[in-house]
Amino acid sequence: MVALKGVPALLSPELLYALARMGHGDEIVLADANFPTSSVCRDGPVEIRADGLGIPQLLEAVLKLLPLDTYVESPAAVMELVDSDRARGLQTPVWKDYEALLAGAGCRSALQKVERFAFYQRARKAFAVVATGEAAPYGNLLLRKGVLAPDAPVG
Repeated sequence: MVALKGVPALLSPELLYALARMGHGDEIVLADANFPTSSVCRDGPVEIRADGLGIPQLLEAVLKLLPLDTYVESPAAVMELVDSDRARGLQTPVWKDYEALLAGAGCRSALQKVERFAFYQRARKAFAVVATGEAAPYGNLLLRKGVLAPDAPVG
């Protein structure tokens, strides 16, 4: 827990540090409990632990601090269902939660769907991967950092 005013208590010092160090266009992955976080981070992104937290609650806190990129089609992406899960009609209700939270933060674009192995490749190039306790199928979420508007409060 961070003992600072105005900072959501569930954001760890490590996560705050990563968010602060990210630049425009850097990406961060909020990874579900099944995501291979440690192997993806072995030679690349910073690994941050947020075990026990669900991604919707973490996303809500992160969006209070992280500006989203407005120069791309969508600053948020999820892992697309594999063919077998699509064929059996697997549902992803957590995506609706993400969309609602993103819309509340001013994001007007739909979630981008990224093929599974392409998602892993993007994750390997991300600035950080946050391992959560999210149990929802296909709960992984990738966010691209934007810029602060010139008139945005920064302090």
